[in-house]
Amino acid sequence: MRLRFFLILSLTLGAAALPLPVPGAPVEVVKTVTTNPTLRFRGVTGNPELTAQMERFFRASGWFDLTSREDAQYTLSGRVEGDRVLLDYGMGGAPLGTLSAPTGSDARTLAKQLVDSVLEFTFKEIGVKGFCNTRIAFAAETAKGIKEIFLCDIDGDNIERLTDFRTLCVEPCFFPNGQSVGYTRYNRATTDVLETRIQPRMSRRLTAMNGLNVGVAFAPAGDRIALISSAADDHWVDLYVKPLGPGPMQRLTRSQSVEASPVWSPDGKRICFVSDETGSPRLFLIDADGGNKQRLPSLGSEAVTPDWSSDDKIVYATRIGGAYTVAVLDLKTGENRRVTEEPGVWESPAWAPDRRHVVCKRSDGPRSSLYVIDTLTGKARKLVATSNNLSMPSWSKAALK
Repeated sequence: MRLRFFLILSLTLGAAALPLPVPGAPVEVVKTVTTNPTLRFRGVTGNPELTAQMERFFRASGWFDLTSREDAQYTLSGRVEGDRVLLDYGMGGAPLGTLSAPTGSDARTLAKQLVDSVLEFTFKEIGVKGFCNTRIAFAAETAKGIKEIFLCDIDGDNIERLTDFRTLCVEPCFFPNGQSVGYTRYNRATTDVLETRIQPRMSRRLTAMNGLNVGVAFAPAGDRIALISSAADDHWVDLYVKPLGPGPMQRLTRSQSVEASPVWSPDGKRICFVSDETGSPRLFLIDADGGNKQRLPSLGSEAVTPDWSSDDKIVYATRIGGAYTVAVLDLKTGENRRVTEEPGVWESPAWAPDRRHVVCKRSDGPRSSLYVIDTLTGKARKLVATSNNLSMPSWSKAALK
């Protein structure tokens, strides 16, 4: 049991794994040529603070390349009239229309609203109203052996502490409406799964079972959770589904292999998870009722910490050449590709709601920070870096209201 406990910690906390042989299949690396449209943003007349905040969120969104060139594909200029900010928007010299928002908010809040209005007007594929108001949850080491859950905005600013249990709180996962976060809390002899509401702040325990209870994932309908537990009499570490209301917990796997990191399909009918039943951690699919289990193809010698986008792509961390990097499996086409070749150790990727960007942990030496990767271009930008180690990010799929 002690060995099995070490293995599950390796999977859930990102500890170094034992070296394993690389399969014979070649690693597929796909280089993309996607480029963003260019935007010439002339600012909001007489309001440099709002201008700076809008520029910040345009860059953080990753959907435009800002430029000062007059031949930019899009042009945008703002002005204040009465109690509203008006944005004159054009394309190739031709006006597209005027967008607006009331001036009653602070510059940062107003910038999010205005940038979101431009994104929603221009890019239907973003697929979420209020992208700039989505948030990112992550675990941060606040002292030796202690991690707490924090939140930040998509630009890495507005950092907010969510938990204060002074123990290991890890593996955050947003409730579907973005208003609360589930996570694993390590106690002296057991672990449990909690959910904390962001506003107003309140917490509840989702599991009350002996043994190991980790890796919570909320079903898209918000009525069930998937988790990894050793609650059964055999103490095997298996995948379970538990209703959030009354009802029994259902066991989906039953073996001596170690399961980890469940994530739901967009329709709530299937679950992707990690299992070491083949000798090394790999990705598997299973129906939410426990049927039709199958292994998914993956790059590298290991595949861990998957996340499932709303357009049926699974992003995961994979071990290639002795270090972890990030890859994406398209379940519709079967394409498997590595999405970044930048140096460092990249782990725990999680999709943004735009189905284009992922947030992940990057280590380059003793410290780890959070980065955002553009899966279309392979470019990465630093999101949050502090004196503490940061890990296990999760991106809300809905805006925080």
